[in-house]
Parts: sequence; structure tokens; C-alpha cells
Amino acid sequence: MNSQEAIEHLRQDASIRPLLSQIEVPDFTPSGRVYYDLLESIVSQQLSVKVADVIFKRFISLFPDQYPHPDKLIEIDFDKLRSVGLSNQKANYLQNVARFTIENDLESIAWHQKSEAEIISLLTQIKGVGTWTVQMLLMFTLGRPDVFPVDDLGIQQAMQKLFSIEEENTRLLKKQMIAYAEPWRPYRTYACRYLWRWKDQ
Repeated sequence: MNSQEAIEHLRQDASIRPLLSQIEVPDFTPSGRVYYDLLESIVSQQLSVKVADVIFKRFISLFPDQYPHPDKLIEIDFDKLRSVGLSNQKANYLQNVARFTIENDLESIAWHQKSEAEIISLLTQIKGVGTWTVQMLLMFTLGRPDVFPVDDLGIQQAMQKLFSIEEENTRLLKKQMIAYAEPWRPYRTYACRYLWRWKDQ
């Protein structure tokens, strides 16, 4: 991901320019591990980062090489999955991901050849995986530079603050957000990373 090029582009928009000066957002290398990161994202749903990390480490420790190969995951005893702190629902979702991975050969897909829309359409077929989850994968696992997760609460709150938006109707709020973010193309992923960091500070 060419962060310098993205920052130079974003600097052209006066609304987000101050954030680029105030905040440092570290660069990162996308993992490319769609299957593995899908499992981790499911485990982390509705949990604090610390708790999710503990449970995920316990989960992968169930497998001999610390990797939950799809064929091993669908065969593992359900009570074993529950024993590491997973709910029934999450244990089911993890096995759904494993089955879908085998059926669709996810680990062999050339993800760089697929569009964002194609990837969202494919992966949201998995029960337990929604659009937001896939958008996070696009951003952080596949390193797509122009993803805009309009449903993300943190992005909504940051943009309401940045642009002094008082709209309470969610549909109209999202419409405004998309319009305000238009100048950030094709680097909306970078803009979102600054918005998240700015909101947290």
C-alpha cells in the first residue's frame, strides 16, 4: 500500500487535511490470509480485543500445528470448541467458514483478480459473515486502498464530528457520509484509518 501517495491525495481535501498533520497512522503489510482472518474476526465479534485474543489463542492451540485447517476444523469435537470460551453460535460460524472454504476452495483463490463487490458477494454467503466483516478483510487482509465501511459506527461518529453532521436518520446520514468521502477516492481506506485513530484520541 503506497501510503505516501495516498496522504498526498488526501491532503487536497481541506476537511481531512488537519487530521493528517495531527495523527500518525502506522503503515502495515496486509496478511492475505482470508480464511484465517475470517476465523479471527468471528471470534472477536462483540468482545474486547484482550478477551478475543485470549480465546483465539486457545482456539488455535486445539490444532497440532496451531493452524485450524478447514478439514480439521469441521471434524473437531464441538465440545472442544466450546471449551476454549466460544459460544455455540460462534463455534457453528467457525465451522461454517471451514465448510465454505473447502466447498469453494477459498485458500486457492487469486483474490487480487476479484473486485470488492465480488468478494463481498462471495463471502457474505457464509452464515455469520456480514458486509462489515468482509470490508475489514478487504482493508486489512487484502490491503484494498479504497474501501469505505459506511455502516461502521466509529466512522459514522468520526464523520459526524468532523463535518458537524446532526442528521439522526441513519439512511440520510450514510448518504451524507458517502458524499463527503467522495474526494477521498481512491484512498478511502486510508482516510478511514485516520478517522478511527482521530476518534480514539
